[in-house]
Amino acid sequence: MPPSFGTHSYHNRIYLDHAATTPLDSYVQEAMLPYMEMAYGNPSSLHYWGRHAKKALEEARETTAAYLGAQPDELIFTSGATEADNWVLFGVAQAQQAKGRHIVTTQIEHSAVASACDRLEAQGWQITRLPVDSEGFVSFDSLKDAVRPDTVLVSIIHGNNEIGTIQPIVEFGQYLREWDVPFHVDAVQTVGKIPLSLERLPVDYLSISGHKIYGPRGIGALYIRNGAPKPVPMLMGGGQEFGLRAGTENVAAAVGLAKAMELSQPRMASETPRLRTLQKFFIQAVEREVPSAVLNGPRDVSRRVPGHVNFSFPPGEGEALVLHFDLKGIAVSSGSACHSAIIEPSRVIQALGKPDAVARSTVRFSMGHSTSHADLDRVLAVLPGIVERSRRTAQQPVESA
Repeated sequence: MPPSFGTHSYHNRIYLDHAATTPLDSYVQEAMLPYMEMAYGNPSSLHYWGRHAKKALEEARETTAAYLGAQPDELIFTSGATEADNWVLFGVAQAQQAKGRHIVTTQIEHSAVASACDRLEAQGWQITRLPVDSEGFVSFDSLKDAVRPDTVLVSIIHGNNEIGTIQPIVEFGQYLREWDVPFHVDAVQTVGKIPLSLERLPVDYLSISGHKIYGPRGIGALYIRNGAPKPVPMLMGGGQEFGLRAGTENVAAAVGLAKAMELSQPRMASETPRLRTLQKFFIQAVEREVPSAVLNGPRDVSRRVPGHVNFSFPPGEGEALVLHFDLKGIAVSSGSACHSAIIEPSRVIQALGKPDAVARSTVRFSMGHSTSHADLDRVLAVLPGIVERSRRTAQQPVESA
């Protein structure tokens, strides 16, 4: 039985947080079950159970690679995109430090890249963080100006997790390939949502995650183009994953990732335009219901992740808005982070040149397979009241102790 949440049943709630995680597809679960119940061998073992597991693992690798337009030996299974992002940053930096100690990234990267760059910078690496315009786009000229002879890696997110902006990575990659600069792309928010083929995409490293495409949590992959500098392994102890990532592979999760990739391809033709229609409707409706709302990211939905919408409702607080929506049975997320009861403005929204009041009041609405027009109508019906309550709370004076 599905769980119950207070006075709202599980099925009566509206889930608009697909950019954070997606539900496990029933076909994915079905594909995984045999490798959790019966075919539980270690793929490194030589006996029957081990060989069976190894076969399933390599078939999952072949399937995932095929749908990405990659070769099987270019795909390394990881625990998720955070590991993949960290591995590229630290691993390539270590492998290429004789060439130089300069890395280029952007001001709006996922924290898995941003935090890794912060640590490298503390260790003496030079990090150039490219600015973005008011919609979150990196300019080609700023990238050209940033690349130097000692640049060993450029890391740019494809579809931003917070505001949905899709960067023109083909243009970036073609330029970087001319200068022989390795290029990493975090494609967590775009794989399975928009067409993407590494046969035509000029990137050297690509990170993906299973739980963003209706696959299992705890599984991801890193594409490493044949001929690109191999990142120094982060995990050591065994010869798994072509000697690049030690540790017993999660066969069931790899099978699940492959199945999720397989399912995403035929669905994309109808699901992507459906989500973009809902996206466009929702943006227009929010601005009609709350005229003071501030849209973050591109207005043109073809330039943002399908189904992804981010608004600010100043002077409200993002976390308070999320909680008000939750009380109405609606799951959304905030773009800002809360640390030790101090609410910090979103660094991504700040990078767009917007004031702190806007950066503190962001709400991300991310749609998925289950999202219907009726769901969005229900959200819009309660939105003005939620925003008004949040604003009244934010404007109340704080009593001193």
